Amino acid sequence: MAGNELALTSSAVRKGGLSSGDVAAQYKYKNILIDVKVDTESNISTTLTFAEIFPSTKTIASLKFPDYNSGKLEVQYSHPHATLTSAIALNQTPAVDVSATFGTPTFAFGGEAGYEATSGKFTKYTAGISVMKPDSCASIILGDKGDTIRAAYIHHLDQVKKSAAVGEITRRFSTNENTFTVGGSYAVDNLTLVKAKLNNHGMLGALLQHELIPKSVMTISRACKSVGCCDAFLNKH
Repeated sequence: MAGNELALTSSAVRKGGLSSGDVAAQYKYKNILIDVKVDTESNISTTLTFAEIFPSTKTIASLKFPDYNSGKLEVQYSHPHATLTSAIALNQTPAVDVSATFGTPTFAFGGEAGYEATSGKFTKYTAGISVMKPDSCASIILGDKGDTIRAAYIHHLDQVKKSAAVGEITRRFSTNENTFTVGGSYAVDNLTLVKAKLNNHGMLGALLQHELIPKSVMTISRACKSVGCCDAFLNKH
């Protein structure tokens, strides 16, 4: 957008005998974007976005009134082969979150970590790698602060990627437990998608998605305990 621009929007929702709504305003001045939203409960949400303070960066500051502890400052850096995001909570117990990804269209490595300054402890850390090909994708993720490792593989069975088969294995070190899952997805047509999955604990899940009108999707899902399942698992595509 060039120059100065102002946009106003409003929405209203009625649930039961109660009504709620909000009014939002967005103003752009050069490389600064200001978003303000006020709802019927007198909550005010403000977001300031500064683009290109430094090359390839975006800085976002957000604050909600009267909840002053909800403030957050985030800095994003984007590069054709790397992204870096850091965020810090603006309250009495500041927490810092950092995430980064590096790679190419066929290989990627990423990780994230959360650190709480008051306790001096990491609240989370996760790392993963993925390899992508035109007809398949494989990934390995170490999560839950090193307590779980998950390996997954998806293979598209046709060139238009209407159907796919998926396999996944998850290992939780603290409980010495393995979970195997197999599954798949199939596009019946351009509007309808069917998915199913089964794990070695006997949990069977199925999902049907149908696009009624553009950008409006009806979803029907079901999960149940199956009998005599195999030691395999299916993941959602």
